Amino acid sequence: MSKAVWFPTEDYKKQTRLYKFMQQAGFDQYNDFFNHSIHDISSFWDQAIKALEIDWYQGYDEVVNFDKGIMYPEWFVNGQMNVAHNALDKWALDNSMKNENALIWESDDGDIVKYTFSELYDEVNRLANGLVELGVREKDVITIYMPMIPETVIGMLAISKVGAIFSPAFSGYKSEAVAKRINAAHARYLLTTDGFFRRGKVVNLKHEADQAAASSPSIEHVIVVNRTNSTTSWNDIDVSWNELKSDNKQFETKQTNGNDPYMIIYTSGTTGKPKGALHTHNGFPLKSAFDAGLCMDVCKKDTLFWYTDMGWMMGPFLVYGGLLNGATIMMFEGTPDYPTPSRIWEIVERHQVTHLGISPTLIRSIMNLDESYVTKHDLSSLKMIGSTGEPWNEEPWMWLFEKVCKREIPIFNYSGGTEISGGIFGNVLVKPIAPVSFNAALPGMDVDVYDDDGQSVRNEVGELVLKQPWVGMTNGFYKENERYEDTYWSRYKDTWVHGDWVINDDEGFYTITGRSDDTLNVAGKRLGPAELESVFVEHSDVVEAGVIGVPDEVKGEKPIAFVVIKEQPLSEQDLKEVLVDHAIQRLGKAIAPRIVHIVEDLPKTRNAKVMRRAIKASYLDKDAGDLSALENPQVVEQIRELGKGVETN
Repeated sequence: MSKAVWFPTEDYKKQTRLYKFMQQAGFDQYNDFFNHSIHDISSFWDQAIKALEIDWYQGYDEVVNFDKGIMYPEWFVNGQMNVAHNALDKWALDNSMKNENALIWESDDGDIVKYTFSELYDEVNRLANGLVELGVREKDVITIYMPMIPETVIGMLAISKVGAIFSPAFSGYKSEAVAKRINAAHARYLLTTDGFFRRGKVVNLKHEADQAAASSPSIEHVIVVNRTNSTTSWNDIDVSWNELKSDNKQFETKQTNGNDPYMIIYTSGTTGKPKGALHTHNGFPLKSAFDAGLCMDVCKKDTLFWYTDMGWMMGPFLVYGGLLNGATIMMFEGTPDYPTPSRIWEIVERHQVTHLGISPTLIRSIMNLDESYVTKHDLSSLKMIGSTGEPWNEEPWMWLFEKVCKREIPIFNYSGGTEISGGIFGNVLVKPIAPVSFNAALPGMDVDVYDDDGQSVRNEVGELVLKQPWVGMTNGFYKENERYEDTYWSRYKDTWVHGDWVINDDEGFYTITGRSDDTLNVAGKRLGPAELESVFVEHSDVVEAGVIGVPDEVKGEKPIAFVVIKEQPLSEQDLKEVLVDHAIQRLGKAIAPRIVHIVEDLPKTRNAKVMRRAIKASYLDKDAGDLSALENPQVVEQIRELGKGVETN
């Protein structure tokens, strides 16, 4: 029996951009089309770029060239294009589009600002002129340490217009983490703000920016946006955003080569040094636009809203996935449950959002509250709800599908990464969708699941690999290509090893069971932590769970569970015993965790991704590497206390 719960009708399928694209390529069935996309990648990506209507100053001579090897493909050889032109200029200069909304912003306290494509074009050009006056040159690096405010997008587009490179940093970072990224990128400029609002309170970003700049010898100027009107220090290298902007609304966009770098985005590594994914004008933006437009069905004049931060890849994905498709992007400064758990749904209703991106953690946090927080809002504008960042459990997925989606709106599970520029897996809208899993590898992504010997496996956990490059693949790590090669290409010849454990079942659904560096090996059985965590989340008293493996003399490794609970009448010890028994009943004695710790929260990033290596390292009192992305570092110390006295033979 099929696991699927959502089934597209024939009429629905035929209205999607993906189906129309498939037909143009000569296919009616997704599987046949997908095989075409991975067996003739030059033809496929050429067709994709035409379907996205990408403008080129100079056309490309060749779709892809492998003279530098499979690890460093050159896409769209000799093609000249600039992402700012394709995201903004071409719409602003189009009479049918120039007065459509390009950007809607809502502040923490409910203020709303809107920019049409024409208005955004003027603002970006004013800043671009100011940047040139300040001394910004082609291929200079500018670190962006900004919250989700309009100036963040204006800055990104203006930097691309002048041919420079931006490097976004998470707005929740402290100064040390920002400085580490500035110094790795050798940034000459820092773009920041005096602060922003979060849950009604001012967050002083300038204080952290000043400390970061003081620790970064390459910084020549700090450009400061006045957001909160709070009193902040002012330094000799500081430049006011308002004073920097020129009155001149005309600027000729730099005709960059398509494979020129436009963004360096850092991801946390298992070692202390973050990895700088290097992306080009014809890479990340085109992959994001493809996934959003042709896979998620984002169309002109739709409204795309992904709750994220610009320092995570879904921030740039929102910008380019939306704007390159002629859609409106919705930005939100605040949090989805402030001042009430209705906030995210109020935004959807107020701004007629068509595509909403959320995290499983958000749904888990609200599903046991009064349903009227959701049901009292008109969500009829929604065409799709997207989800990324962490694996689902079935109960919250089904709650979202039934209570919010009314079993009609598809949920697009989406998984890939910063180095991917978007997704590897998704829920394409021309196939049935099942809870938790993914119904397809996305077009152009030549995936397989390998065992330890590099053999393809089905119906069992294996290592996710990619056997061919794709548009958007990171062009190495910035100034660290040896590390890039070791990270992704060192295990199997000419094969990208992504770092996820995956099951591909007989129905063709893919399920991610966890990161391969999080995997447990209990008595010779390889387990993804998500398999064990789902069992605990099934219990009515548990909000969320994290499971790690610690050394064990008998089993090699034993699982330890950390759970966040609701208020409940049982004593803590009684509840632990109930949860252990529940796990044994569901998993069996051989692999069920026998130790359960109740914690106030799990260590996670602001986009709600649980950082299991932080749990494991703190529990075993070891170095966890780069933890600067954590939203709640205080819980690490709680877990460290729980681990005291643990033997780590």
